[in-house]
Amino acid sequence: MNAPVKFILALALAGPLVAVFPAPAAALSGQYVAPQEPGAVPDPAKWAQLEKDILRMLRDFQGELGFVIKDLRSGQAIVHRPDKRFPSASMVKVPIMAACYKAAEEGRISLTDDMTLKRTDKAPGSGTLRAAPPGTSVTVEKLIELMITDSDNTAANMLIDLLGLEYIGVAFKDFGLDQTNLSRKMMDFRSRARGIENYTTPRDMAEILEEIYRRTCVSPQASEKCLACLKGQKVNDRIPRYLPRKVLVAHKTGLENKVCHDAGIVFTDKGDVLICVLTDGDTGAIIAKRMIARISALVYKIYKA
Repeated sequence: MNAPVKFILALALAGPLVAVFPAPAAALSGQYVAPQEPGAVPDPAKWAQLEKDILRMLRDFQGELGFVIKDLRSGQAIVHRPDKRFPSASMVKVPIMAACYKAAEEGRISLTDDMTLKRTDKAPGSGTLRAAPPGTSVTVEKLIELMITDSDNTAANMLIDLLGLEYIGVAFKDFGLDQTNLSRKMMDFRSRARGIENYTTPRDMAEILEEIYRRTCVSPQASEKCLACLKGQKVNDRIPRYLPRKVLVAHKTGLENKVCHDAGIVFTDKGDVLICVLTDGDTGAIIAKRMIARISALVYKIYKA
């Protein structure tokens, strides 16, 4: 049986964030921050029931699961195993995206530069670039978009080559992602067989998503571009699955070798909520996807009532 879900006010996620709103935003320092507007705190009774409902579902889930669910106005949150390290799969593409915009603002790369697709760049799995002929020219910014909206592995690997593993690793630390690494390219099965893996945690993914949401990731302009990419996500079979189509979700999925993830921000008229769910195990992708979708639907009920 899974360990009890912990229900807290003011989630202790490392590192304070600065909001773009007129009143102080919920920080990630573990200290309670006053809500930004009267009535902004979600109904504690509803959140307590949410905790119970999620715990009940987790009892039937045979794999490993960790999550962070956080109201972005008040800081009220529910967490479960937020520091467990999971193979990141395509979730790592979110901080890679941020690292690209960081490098652009530093003058290391230009977003408008063209990159030429080589046969050796092509990676299996998701994305359309693997079907493009060698010699195809794509701008750096288009590669970023494809990496996020289509989860294109070829685009991701081209950007990794452009920045270099060392630079990306330093950027991750700058973003406060202490438990997230990039040690191999996407779909590098040989490295994986040697035990070389990319990892992240629910806490780290929640951290960078909130930085993007607060417009404090790299710069307000870079954060806006990151958010726009996340809003364009085309794989919507997890967090948005049971939500009304009109609900906007900015998110990124991950699916690879027994792991199934989704992390993003759900925008509602009654407030915005961060949902980050990472899973690992032999349950199968269908069951894991459904679990993420069911958790997200329970969270959304609080904001539509």
